[in-house]
Amino acid sequence: MTSEKQEDRCVTLGLAPSFGFGDRIGLATPGHVEAMKRAGAGIEPIFPQQSIREMTRTRRTANQVMDDALAGARAAGWTGRIGADADHLKTSADVDVTAAVGFTFFTIDPSDDVDQQADDYDEVTLREKFAGIRQAVAWYAGYLGRTIELTSGKKIELDEQACMRAAVKYGPAINKALELGDYIRSVNEAAGRDYEIELSVDETDQPTTLAEHYIIADQCLQGGMKLVSLAPRFIGELEKGVDYKGDVTALEVSLRDHAAIAQLLGPYKLSLHSGSDKLSMYAALARATGGRFHVKTAGTSYLEALRVVARHDEPLFRRIVQFGRSRYDTDKATYHVSATNEAVPADSSLDGDQLEQVYLERWADVPRGVGFTEPGRQILHCTFGSTLTDPELGPAVRAVLEAHPDTYTEVLADHFARHLDALRAGMQ
Repeated sequence: MTSEKQEDRCVTLGLAPSFGFGDRIGLATPGHVEAMKRAGAGIEPIFPQQSIREMTRTRRTANQVMDDALAGARAAGWTGRIGADADHLKTSADVDVTAAVGFTFFTIDPSDDVDQQADDYDEVTLREKFAGIRQAVAWYAGYLGRTIELTSGKKIELDEQACMRAAVKYGPAINKALELGDYIRSVNEAAGRDYEIELSVDETDQPTTLAEHYIIADQCLQGGMKLVSLAPRFIGELEKGVDYKGDVTALEVSLRDHAAIAQLLGPYKLSLHSGSDKLSMYAALARATGGRFHVKTAGTSYLEALRVVARHDEPLFRRIVQFGRSRYDTDKATYHVSATNEAVPADSSLDGDQLEQVYLERWADVPRGVGFTEPGRQILHCTFGSTLTDPELGPAVRAVLEAHPDTYTEVLADHFARHLDALRAGMQ
C-alpha cells in the first residue's frame, strides 16, 4: 500500500466518540474490526495506533504500523472512517516519521517537562521553584485571582497557591506542548493534510486539578493548538492491564467537572489513557462527557494474543510466563503497576486452565461487564517488548497467531465488544 492510499483512508474524527485499538504485533485489526461490527455503533475507531516508545520496544516502524492496520481493516471488510493515532510524541523527529505515513491524530506527551514533585512542595519550596520559572510563564498574572464557574456547579478558585503550583508543575510542559503543536501544524499544513491534536498530561503521580486542567487547556487553545482531546490524570488508580481502582461514583463527579471545562473552553473530548480493561468506569466516562470521549487501549490486544498461545501452544505460553517473570522487575519501571512476582503463583504449580486464568483472566470466570483483578496480567503486559523482540519467543508468538487467525479474531472481538458495550451503555 502506498503512502497516498494510506492518507486517503485515515481521517480526522473531530468530536465524535472514539476508541483507539493499539496493536503491538500487527495482526490484531481483523479482531478489532469484528468488535466494532458487533458493538461499536456510534463510536469511531482508530486502528493504526502506537506510541514511539512501543515502536522502539517492538522494533516496528510507523510505516509498518500503518500498513498492518489498514491492510487488516481492508481484509476484514471495514468501510467506515478510520483515525490514526501517533501516540506519545515528544520530539519533532517523532512528528516527522508519523506524519509522513499518514497519521492524523497526534498525541503530544510533554511529561518529561512536568515537575512530578510539585504537589508535595511546602510553601517555601513552592515559591523558590516558582521564582526559578517565573519568566517562562507569562500567563501567570492573567489567571491570578479569577473564579471560574462551571456548569457542573463547581467553582475553580485560581488563587495564588493554585496558580503557582500549576506554573511549577506544568509551566515548562505547556511551553513544550505549544512548541510541538506548532510543529505538527506546520508539517501537516505544508503537506496539505488535515490533522488534530490530543494533549496527554496523565502520566503523573497526582491527579490533575481543575485549576491545572483549565490553565493547561486555555493556554494551548490561546496558543492556536488544534486541540481535539485532552487526557488529564483522573482520580483513583488507572494501572495497566486491570480494571479501575477507586470509587466510581466519586470519579463520575470529577469527570463531570473536567467535562464542564472541556465544554467551556473547547469543546474538546476527554481522553482516557491506560484505558484497557477499565470497564467499571466506561459508562461513567460516557455519561459525564455526554459521549464526547476518547479511549486509548494498547496492551490488552497483546494479552489476547497470548490467550491464543495459551490455548494452542501451552508449552510456549509457559515459557513466556517464565520469561515475563524474569523480566518484570526491570520492564515495569516505566509503568504504573502494583503487581509483584510474589503475588502470583509460578507456572509449575498450575495446570493449563489455571495458567490462563491466573495470567490472563478468562471472561468466562467473571460476569459480563466486570473487569480484571489478576496481577498476572500486569506481569505479562509490562514485558511485551522483551518477549516480542526475543529471537525465539517473538517469532514463535507470531507463528501461533498466523496459524490460528480465527481464534485471535474471536477472542479480540469478544474482549473489545465488552469494552464498547460498556461505553455505549453510558451514551444511552
